[in-house]
Amino acid sequence: MSGTPERESGQVGPGPARVESLADLLGGRRGAVDATLPPVAFALGWLIGGESLWAGVGAALAVGVVVAGVRLRRGDRPRSVLIGLLAVCVAALIAVRTGRAENFFLIQVLSNAASALAWAVSIVVRWPLLGVLVGAALGQRARWRRDPALLRGYGRASWVWTATYLLRVAVFVPLYLSGQVLALVVARIALTWPLVAAALAVSWIVLRRSLPPEHPGLRHPVAALPDTAPRPEAEA
Repeated sequence: MSGTPERESGQVGPGPARVESLADLLGGRRGAVDATLPPVAFALGWLIGGESLWAGVGAALAVGVVVAGVRLRRGDRPRSVLIGLLAVCVAALIAVRTGRAENFFLIQVLSNAASALAWAVSIVVRWPLLGVLVGAALGQRARWRRDPALLRGYGRASWVWTATYLLRVAVFVPLYLSGQVLALVVARIALTWPLVAAALAVSWIVLRRSLPPEHPGLRHPVAALPDTAPRPEAEA
C-alpha cells in the first residue's frame, strides 16, 4: 500500500483505518498465533505418546491454560480469554468422548462453516460484520450504516473475510473426514495467522478503494442527506 492510511482516509492520527489497528480490533496476528498453540500441543502430545489420545488432550489443556494466563497478564479481556479456553476444553472433551483424535478439530470445522454463513448473511441484510466490529470499536453504534459509502465499503470488505472462512472449510473438511490429524494441524497453522494477516491487508485495500477521495475516513461517517430539495413545478 502506498502512502499512509491516515492521509489516504482523511484521518489525522492513528485509527482503525490502518492495518495495525484493524489487526488489534479483529484479534490480529498475536491472537491468531495464540489460537494455534493448543492444537499444536495436542498433535505433539499425541505423537510423543504413541498416538495416545489422553497424552494429546493433556498437552492441549496444559498449553491452553498457559496461554490463557499469558493473555490475562497482557491485558486481554477476561471474557475473550475464557471463551478461548472453553473452546479448547470442549474440543478435548469431544475427542475423548468419541475416541477419535481428528474430532479435536471438529469445533474448528463447524465454527468456520458457521462464520462463513454469518458473514455472508450479514452482507445480504446490509449489516456487514466488519462494519459492526469497527463501529463498535469506535463507539459509533450504527452511525456508519447511515453513510452509503461506508456501508458499501464494509460490505465489499466483508466478502474478503467470508472467503477466508470458506477456504478453511474447503481445506479442513476433507482432512477431517479422512482422519489426517497432522495435516489438520499444519492446515490450522497455515490458515490462521498468515490468512488473517492477508485478510486484514486485502480488506483494508477493498475498503479504502470503496470510499470516495473526499471521504473523511472511518472515524467520521457522513450521513446521507434526505432528499428535501423542492422539485421544480411543471410549467403550465
